[in-house]
Amino acid sequence: MEEWVEKAKRGEPEAYEKLFRQYRKMAYAAAYDKLGDAQSSEDAVQEAFAEAFEGLQALQQPKAFPGWLRTIVQRRAIRLIRRKKIPALPIGESFSDFSDKEGSAEEIAERRETKRMLYDSVEELPETQRLAVRLFYFEGCRTKDIAVFLDISESALKKRLFDARAKLRSALHVSDFSAAFRDLHEGGKHMLHIVNGDHTADLLRQAGIEGEVLVWRELYPFGPVFADMEEASARFARAEVLEQDLGIPRALYLDGCAEQERKLRELERFEEAVLWFEHDLFDQAMLALLLNRIGRMQRGRTRISLLCIGEFPGIEVFRGLGQLKPEQLRTLSGTWQPVGEAQFALASRFWTAYSSPDPEEHVRFLAADTEALPFARAAFEAHLARLPSAFDGIGSIQRAALEAAASGAAAPGELFRLAADKLVALGLGDLEFWRHLELMSAGPSPLLRLSGDGSFPKYGQSPPDFGKREFEPSALGRQILAGEVPAPQDAGAYPEWAGGLRLAGPDAPRWDARAKRIVRANGD
Repeated sequence: MEEWVEKAKRGEPEAYEKLFRQYRKMAYAAAYDKLGDAQSSEDAVQEAFAEAFEGLQALQQPKAFPGWLRTIVQRRAIRLIRRKKIPALPIGESFSDFSDKEGSAEEIAERRETKRMLYDSVEELPETQRLAVRLFYFEGCRTKDIAVFLDISESALKKRLFDARAKLRSALHVSDFSAAFRDLHEGGKHMLHIVNGDHTADLLRQAGIEGEVLVWRELYPFGPVFADMEEASARFARAEVLEQDLGIPRALYLDGCAEQERKLRELERFEEAVLWFEHDLFDQAMLALLLNRIGRMQRGRTRISLLCIGEFPGIEVFRGLGQLKPEQLRTLSGTWQPVGEAQFALASRFWTAYSSPDPEEHVRFLAADTEALPFARAAFEAHLARLPSAFDGIGSIQRAALEAAASGAAAPGELFRLAADKLVALGLGDLEFWRHLELMSAGPSPLLRLSGDGSFPKYGQSPPDFGKREFEPSALGRQILAGEVPAPQDAGAYPEWAGGLRLAGPDAPRWDARAKRIVRANGD
């Protein structure tokens, strides 16, 4: 931990992320202990980390970081209480809708009442014991980490937990608090939820959906992908491109891959694994890889389920689960469907085609029956639409950016908003989009003219002047939009890779959307 604090002091982005991931749950528990409200606690945590990272140079002893952070969290929580009235919600209430649905109505009611009594009893504990119980039982933190966070010895922490259990035994008339807690949450604690981003993971936790959460951190629409992404050579090749184009440190990427792979190999520990995914290419490519991988694993008796949606009531343009509020996400709990051989087989065909360097493999997938995964076809078509067109030499992202700029939008943020609205099927991220704009503005035949100063954002970097830069179509860009000329092959307006396809060179693939076929850059 001290090493990461020193790296954060030097401004290394991966160090900030490491510290945030290490201490987020503990900071949340400390905030919730003061506020008793999930959303306000998240606000306090975000503000506390921002304050801590901004003032990190003032911290003389790196080993003091956990206790220092806890103090900042508590101070932020107190400020929030003074700033606005926090609606106190006992922690047990957030779980009241998630009692086991199995058993008679009488049994369900009894379990809910026991759960309410358990949480009410925890609320009555002295503050020092209450926070220790939350960190150990509710958040699942290790005693060693909790002791450092609370700035006490590990033996003192164990004494607090021992005293807390004694009080809870007296209040609940149970012999073993940990067993009682485990029994109440048995269904959820034996589940693994796999999601595509940290924001969705946080929403699941706020919604009270029980079980462990595995965040799969990848963006398969960008950079090269390979049939076997577990091979070291594939990972290193991909890491090199992501670092060069998006600024993602290769060590961070490779370490992240190893960690999420390690967690995935523990699948047999769970009774059920639920994959939460959406309709766009970003999610469908990830879903295909995961189902392809899981389908080849020894899963034991673990059930695999899938929740995959493309819309939600009341949301006109649905982009993803991250748009939902915790209470909306809660309504999806239990609506997932079992994954069978048809889904595993189609996912394997999707990934085989998507990662193939052979253009014909990509076209053949569109001829396949994709009913088992209803969003697979549209996502794959969105993938192929990114390829330079056989008619005008630009792909869907370049066209959307040019059209947005031609409409009068000049600022980067406005360009991204307009382009993302047209490219919902891609699930386009801002970091990826900035790279496209950078390429469209460079090269011997730029499609965009760029004014102002400020470098393009990369991972962990947000240059303040970039938002003031302005874009407009170049003369060539306007000619392409008007259908007067195609983009020259040396325009260099697109990244080098789209799935397993390489977009550079005389044999680069071009997409004929009318005939739904791929041709070469220099003709058939």
